[in-house]
Amino acid sequence: MRCLALVLCLALSSFASFAQHSEHYRVCNEKAKTQTQAHACASEEAARVDTELNDIYSTLLSRTAGQPGATAKIKTAERAWIAYRDAYIGAMYPAKDKRAEYGSVYPMEVDLLRAKLTRQQVAALKELLRQYSN
Repeated sequence: MRCLALVLCLALSSFASFAQHSEHYRVCNEKAKTQTQAHACASEEAARVDTELNDIYSTLLSRTAGQPGATAKIKTAERAWIAYRDAYIGAMYPAKDKRAEYGSVYPMEVDLLRAKLTRQQVAALKELLRQYSN
């Protein structure tokens, strides 16, 4: 019964998030047979999207290096976004004892939410980068 619950939980989690995750995550998650493996896939997805964000952010800062006002505003906006991301995740999972309240899928769900929010910020930074490409 416990195994069936884990499989169902992984399947539902995977189904709901296919459209918003990379092909690499989809393939990894399809191969995952345990909660630990599924969490590893989510963790890798979050790290991959963080790397993309950092690359775009660095490019944006390089592009605006000659415009100190713009660079300062971009840095302020990014710090505000990080605070928002962390607060949003906290609001989604407000319980003090997260493991007891949300179960063993909690770390995986947080990684997937973090990746989703980071992908949104990647899109925003790409838009900002286009603004400074002219």
